[in-house]
Formats: sequence, C-alpha cells, structure tokens
Amino acid sequence: MSQTFTKAMARNIFYGGSLFFILLFLSLSFDTQSELPKHDNSANLTAKVAQGKKLWEENDCIGCHTLLGEGAYFAPELGNVYKRLGSKEAIEAFISSRPREGIPGRRSMPQFGFTAEELDAISEFLKYASEIDTAGWPPNIQG
Repeated sequence: MSQTFTKAMARNIFYGGSLFFILLFLSLSFDTQSELPKHDNSANLTAKVAQGKKLWEENDCIGCHTLLGEGAYFAPELGNVYKRLGSKEAIEAFISSRPREGIPGRRSMPQFGFTAEELDAISEFLKYASEIDTAGWPPNIQG
C-alpha cells in the first residue's frame, strides 16, 4: 500500500465528509421541525403578554435579571418567578412594593411606578415565561 496521500484520496474524503455532514444537517433539521409543534406555547400568547414583554424591554429588566438564563446575574432569575411566588397577584404586589429610593450599600429594585394595567401585563408576561418548557432550566426553584 502506498504511503502517499493522493489527490484522489483527498477528493474522496472531501466528498464523503461533505455528504455525511449534509445528511446529518438535514436529519437534525427534520427532527427539529417535527419536535417544535409539541413545544408550541403560542396559544397562551395574548396582547397582554406582548404588552408585558414590551414593558420588560423598555424598562431594561434584563439589565439586572435573567430570563431563562439570558441577561444579567445581578438580580434573581425570573423565568420561574410565577412558580416561585405562586400567583400573578404576588408578582404585582412584589413589584409595586419596591421602595422609591435604593437602600445605600445594598442592591434593590427601583420603583417604576407602573399602573395597574402595566403590572397586570408584566405579571402575564412572567406567567407566560414560566410556562415555557425549558427542559429543567433553571435547575432549582430559586433560579
């Protein structure tokens, strides 16, 4: 057997490897497309949830909190806050009870002065986020 690496060998490796990875890509794409409908949570997506998401973005909540693992780690994870606190009313009460001024030398959430409608929208958004199938993330209820 020859110890040299020929052009024919390189071509066969290239085409064989390319074909393998194209087939792998297509099979994984097909698998993803067949699994997505099983995890569809769009039935719960309402105008109130969309308004809550908009408020989440406008007030830069992700600048301090994480949501499903994305964001800053300054404050608690909010992807499971509905499960942690137990109700929308508890979320709304927590947000509205924040002090006007921060406590010196301590992390604290600012008071945004949300209206009752805005509090309801944010709590709806957080409830929606807690119902997303995250395959066990976060690993514990405290986030």
